[in-house]
Amino acid sequence: MITYSNSKVITAQQLAVLFTNSGIHRPVEDLPRLERMIKNASIIWTAWNDKHELVGIARAITDFSYACYLSDLAVDKKYQRQGIGKQLVEELRNQIGPDVSLVLLAAESAMNYYPKIKFEHINNAFLKRRRAF
Repeated sequence: MITYSNSKVITAQQLAVLFTNSGIHRPVEDLPRLERMIKNASIIWTAWNDKHELVGIARAITDFSYACYLSDLAVDKKYQRQGIGKQLVEELRNQIGPDVSLVLLAAESAMNYYPKIKFEHINNAFLKRRRAF
């Protein structure tokens, strides 16, 4: 059984393990940076298994009025294809409400996933990349 929360505190180490187990490319060796990612997020929704292990996360930055950037959506590979990512997005969407646009940058490997959970593909975005890690 999976439970969802937007109030459980997570550690940088838990986040690093989840990112590693999900296959998402993040700076997992840089725990202080992961700690800042947790601390400075506007919203964090987490998914937990019945052993109280972190198995999914949706981490976002928003003004709660107009726009919300979904910076991380990650689910442990052992728990993928069970609707966890979709539910995390739904929880986030319910929290921000219908007047706030939800945007994200998708990894090439996830380009086919997001349309399945009702994200619209757009071609009018621009990016200045961060330095590599």
